[in-house]
Amino acid sequence: MRILIVDDHPLVCSALEGMLATAFEPCEMMQAHSGSEALETVRRLEDIDLVLLDLKLPDVEGFQGLLQLRKEAPKLPILVLSGLDDARLVQMARSYGALGFVNKKASSAEIVSAVREVLAGNTVFGGQGSACEPEELAEIDEVSRVIGTLTPQQTTVLRLLGEGLLNKQIAYELSISESTVKAHVSAILKKLEVSSRMQAVLLAQRGALSQSSGAMAGSEAVLATMDR
Repeated sequence: MRILIVDDHPLVCSALEGMLATAFEPCEMMQAHSGSEALETVRRLEDIDLVLLDLKLPDVEGFQGLLQLRKEAPKLPILVLSGLDDARLVQMARSYGALGFVNKKASSAEIVSAVREVLAGNTVFGGQGSACEPEELAEIDEVSRVIGTLTPQQTTVLRLLGEGLLNKQIAYELSISESTVKAHVSAILKKLEVSSRMQAVLLAQRGALSQSSGAMAGSEAVLATMDR
């Protein structure tokens, strides 16, 4: 059995590795400390049985790491690991194809149990986060589905829009032309079925493109710059 632990903190990886290696002996434990390293490992090894994925990685935003792994290996079981415990994050993880969500604050027994359930083909989402109304979860799920149709570059552009950057600033950040940025923005608006950049960002906030509700949100002054 092979389990890949993806977390940018080596001490967390080592603790999880020791815990799981004992519970699932014999088991080959592997570590990746970034989204790109995780992708490279998944591409190189076809017989990984489970990925334990932290949402907060240095080279990806929010659920981008999960989306990239899902695209690369659609059938690979992924259990999301997060220090945050919010019902919207749990719902988003489910929407983007994770088989479970476990909080870093959970006990060793709870983490081992979650891993065991996912390895058995079951899902582990119960009891996580504060309650959401069914209508709210359905709305979040639909927004998640639409955002999931964006390309990685479009997702990045949308995140930068949420930070209040203008087209020329986004072009500089991504080392692309301003006309390419405009093309991405137009495609984003079309896919999200909105007419303005501000509407796109607000919709993305509902879909938790980033890990927290404030990660993409700016002040009203920032939002006011978005249609420039």
